[in-house]
Amino acid sequence: MLSTSAFLQAMIPLYIMGLIGFSSRRMGVLPPQANNVITQLMLYITLPALILYSLDGTFSVKLLSDFTWLVVMSVFIICIFVVAAAWLRMKANLPDDQKTVYESLIIFGNQGYMGFAVAYILLAEQGIIYLTIFNVFYLILIWSYGIYLFTKDNPNIDWKLLFFNPGILSTFIGVVMLFLPFQWPTPILDTFESVGKMTIPLSMILIGSLLADINKEQLRRYSKNMYIWIAAGCKLLIIPLFLLVFFLFQTPYPLILIAVLTSAMPSASTISVYAQKFGGDASFASFGVLISTLLCIVTIPLLYAVLQWVHHFF
Repeated sequence: MLSTSAFLQAMIPLYIMGLIGFSSRRMGVLPPQANNVITQLMLYITLPALILYSLDGTFSVKLLSDFTWLVVMSVFIICIFVVAAAWLRMKANLPDDQKTVYESLIIFGNQGYMGFAVAYILLAEQGIIYLTIFNVFYLILIWSYGIYLFTKDNPNIDWKLLFFNPGILSTFIGVVMLFLPFQWPTPILDTFESVGKMTIPLSMILIGSLLADINKEQLRRYSKNMYIWIAAGCKLLIIPLFLLVFFLFQTPYPLILIAVLTSAMPSASTISVYAQKFGGDASFASFGVLISTLLCIVTIPLLYAVLQWVHHFF
């Protein structure tokens, strides 16, 4: 397992990719519509391909055991995120178009994009498998409940789109294939790998580009909003620490490691997309993503160090 300093060093390329996206947008290399194009490309093509590639494995008893632990931890932490976010939303003194964003910033993380990069740094292909299994219910949640939060008052929403979309369908197909006695043909699998691995650099470039769209006036205004900081604190540190309870059940350490760090990913850039598309406060969402993304430079290595320390006692 990597030391904390080695882990931090391995994270540097991700932030360089984000800086490339930020600089490209500020310099006009990426036009304003590029964010929507990159988002659609990832959500509908590269991420489903990465999911299908990652879940192309061989069934074993150990895999079933790992699968069970990851699903239990995933459902456990999702329930805490959803309940805590709903309660904090009720207590928040915010306009309606910001309340939904506030709730979403707490629940939904960048674990489908940035999470894959961190998992690969830690455990290579095995980390990708663990992360994909852990993300099964999360992907269903963000493609269904995530959209619902922004559209629950819209009578014209097509509910079929909430459940029959590339994210959920690719996850379902991938899980089925994981437990079947055969695999994808090599040319198809190679295609999934090549297309899917574009997700990581594209996601970091998108994050940088989204951050570049925030102007100085919004920066001054939103930096004084305490709810942005509450959302970031809950998302990055407080709620993921609830997963430490699984040390008491002798859960394999690599599984806890992936679960905690994945749950502690910064708020998802998808929230900005949903806000833009469904009438939420997109600038408020983008700033929330900005703050959590910047803070995770410190919080992810910090959590990794905490996990390494706690692991010595179990």
